[in-house]
Amino acid sequence: MAGSRQHRRSRRESSSRHENIALEDSISPPSKAHVSHEKKHHHILPTHNHNGHKVTKHIKPEGESGRRGINPLHFFKIAWRSASDASRAVNVLWPVVPAAIAVRYAKPDMHLTIFVLNYIAMVPCANLIGFAGQELARKLPKVFGVLLETTLGSVVEIILFMVLLRHDDFPVIQAAILGSILATQLLCLGLCFFAGGMRRDEQEFDEAVSEVGSGLLLTAGFGLIIPAIFYQGVRQLEYIGDGALRAKTVDVSRITSIFLICAYMIYVWFQMRTHHGIYDAIFEQDELNDADRHKDLRKDKLTFTECILALAVSIALVSIVAISLVEQIPFIVEERGVSDLFMGLILVPLVEKFAEHLTAIDEAWDNQMNFALSHVLGATIQTALFNAPLVVIVGWGLGKQMDFNFDVFSLVSLILAILVVGNFLRDQKSNYLEGALCVIVYCIIAVAAFYFPNNPAHGGGATESSAGSEGTAAAHRMMM
Repeated sequence: MAGSRQHRRSRRESSSRHENIALEDSISPPSKAHVSHEKKHHHILPTHNHNGHKVTKHIKPEGESGRRGINPLHFFKIAWRSASDASRAVNVLWPVVPAAIAVRYAKPDMHLTIFVLNYIAMVPCANLIGFAGQELARKLPKVFGVLLETTLGSVVEIILFMVLLRHDDFPVIQAAILGSILATQLLCLGLCFFAGGMRRDEQEFDEAVSEVGSGLLLTAGFGLIIPAIFYQGVRQLEYIGDGALRAKTVDVSRITSIFLICAYMIYVWFQMRTHHGIYDAIFEQDELNDADRHKDLRKDKLTFTECILALAVSIALVSIVAISLVEQIPFIVEERGVSDLFMGLILVPLVEKFAEHLTAIDEAWDNQMNFALSHVLGATIQTALFNAPLVVIVGWGLGKQMDFNFDVFSLVSLILAILVVGNFLRDQKSNYLEGALCVIVYCIIAVAAFYFPNNPAHGGGATESSAGSEGTAAAHRMMM
C-alpha cells in the first residue's frame, strides 16, 4: 500500500509539473515568427466597410459605394440628397439652369434677366462640383482628398477668370481676385466660426493648420501687393513715362506670378510628402469628432465613375453659365450703375465660392474645425498662390496686359483682412463672437465697394463723365 501511495504521489507531482510548464508556455513572450504574423495581420486593410460592401483596391472604406459603373437612378437620388441640408436646399434651383440657357438665346436683349438667371444658375452647378468633389475625396487618402476637393472647388473661379480674361475685363478680374480672398477668409471663415459657436461655447483647431495657413496668407498678400506698391512708388519719378511704368508693372506681375506658383507647389509638397503624417492624424481625429459621422457612414455613395460624370457635367454647365454671366457684366455696369469694384469684389466671388462655403460651414457645424479651416484657408491660398498668378501667366501667353496693379482701396482691405484673420487664428480657438466680427468686417467692405465710383476709362464711367460735363455747362450758363 505504501508503494501504491508513493506511486500516486509521484504521478500527481509529474502532472503538476506538466501543468506548470504548460502555464509558463502560455504566458511566455510569443516567438518572433508569431509576432511577425500578428503585425502582418494587424496591417491588413479591411475587406468590407461599415455597410458590408466589399472594399475595392485603392479605395478608402468610407468612400466605398458597393457598386460599379453608372446607375442613373442611384446617381440622381444620391446627388439630390447631397451632403447636407443646406446643400440639398440648393438643388431646388436646378430648374433655373435650363431657363437661364434658354433665355440667353431666345431673348438676348434682356440683359438684366439673363444676368440674374445665370447668376442663380451658377449656384446649383457649383454645388454639384462641390458634392462630387467631396464624394471623390472620400475614396482617396485624407490629405490628397482635401487638396483635390479644394482644387475642384476652385474650378468655377478659374473658368470665370478665363472668360473674363477673354473679354479683357481686367478691372473685374483684379477685383474678383481680391474679392475671392476676402469672401473666403472673412465671410466664409466668419460663418464657420459663427455656425460652430452656435452649438458649442468654443471650438479648437490644430496649430499646424492655422500657423501654416496664416504664414501662407501673409506670403500671398505680400506677393499680390508688391506690383501695385511698385507702381505707386515709381509713378512719382518724373523721368519715367506712364506707358513705360505700366509695362514694367506688368513685367513685375508676371515674374511675381511665377514665384507665387512655386510657393504653391512647395506648399502642396509640404502637405503631400514631407508632413502628410501630421495632417493625416489631424484629419482622422476630426472625423472622430464629427457629430453626425454615423449618418455619413450609412449614406449611399457615388461610384468613382459617377463622380467623374458629375464633375464633367457640372463643369460643362458652369462654363456655359459663366460665359453668359460675363457677357452681361458690361451692360449691368453701364445701364444699372453697378461699379466694377462691387461686381468683382462682391458679386462674382459670392457665386464662385458658394459650394466651398457650404462645405466648410457644414463641417464647422459638425465640429470638424480642422477640415473647415483646411477648406477655407486652402481655398484662399489656392486663389492667391495659383489661380491669380495663372490668369496673369495665361494673359502673358495671349499677349494681354493683365497685372496685379490693384487700387489702393482693395490693397488696404486685403492687408487689414489678413491681419484680422491672423489675429483670430492665433489662439487656436474660435467662438461665435469672432465669427460675427469677421462677417461684419466683410459687410463694411461690401458697402464701401457698392458706393465706389467707376473709372471713367471703363464702361460705367461714361455716363458719370457726361453728367459731370452737363452740370458744368449748366453752371456756366447760370453765371452768364
